Amino acid sequence: MSSAPPRIPPIQGLLAFEAVARLRSVTLAAEELAVTPSAVSHRIKQLESQLALKLFARNDFGLSADGAAYLARVREALAALQQVPGRADAGRTAVTRLRVAVTPTFSRQLLLPRLALFRHAYPEIELTLQVAIPVQNVTAEEADIELRFGSGPFADRESMHLLSDEVCPACSPDYLNEAGPFDGFDTVASIARARLIRSPLEPWRTWFKACGITQAEPSAGAQFNDLGLALDAAVAGFGVVLLRLRLGQAWLDSGRLVRLSRNSVRSPHDYFLCWRPGTLQRWECAAFVDWLRAALRE
Repeated sequence: MSSAPPRIPPIQGLLAFEAVARLRSVTLAAEELAVTPSAVSHRIKQLESQLALKLFARNDFGLSADGAAYLARVREALAALQQVPGRADAGRTAVTRLRVAVTPTFSRQLLLPRLALFRHAYPEIELTLQVAIPVQNVTAEEADIELRFGSGPFADRESMHLLSDEVCPACSPDYLNEAGPFDGFDTVASIARARLIRSPLEPWRTWFKACGITQAEPSAGAQFNDLGLALDAAVAGFGVVLLRLRLGQAWLDSGRLVRLSRNSVRSPHDYFLCWRPGTLQRWECAAFVDWLRAALRE
């Protein structure tokens, strides 16, 4: 006697799960679905019970690993159900376009190495990457999701904190042999012997303050408005750069740059994902935000 096929979860539970995951609020999900918050909570509990999975890991409705994986499948299913048969385009695979503006070095070092996983999880999303300028937080073209660099919040956008980092002085091995040793690079005397590479994205006052140094921000020397260019300038022997440890890990791993101190200090500037109000009601935008947040935790 054959076993019964697995029971498909009710559509109400799937809609409730997708809405809470996207809006990160039972109340907002209830408003969108035109039901009470208690009904939303009940539907999600019912869904978790049927699946024997814990879909949310935290009180802020952050997804568990199982929840994130299942959410991708739910959104695919809901997108398929929205396609109406009999129309001219019904025989073609639906393509959903998503425009994301990212800063150059973040894109090269942290996003692109992971992007194949996103394309595998969401083959129906056609992703366009655009350039964001981190100093002014502007984009060359209008984008659905923007990566912004700074301290937030941003008055013209809704935002979600994405990534923090720590900074440490670094230089090329050749420059260290030429101008060093710097003995931790934490005194006025050791810093005075170095050429400091400047960037408005990572001012030296962060390091000075952590070392108890009252020295003013340097007003002379090479300056770069892109973090990757500043690191490449350090490789070329321009001097000492204030390196973001996570963003600049590839430069350290390859030996092109070496740390000048075992200590590091948290940068005052973080990465945020930003969007116009209402954007996350589009499933593809919510999917990208959830995916990137999870990918950077790994």
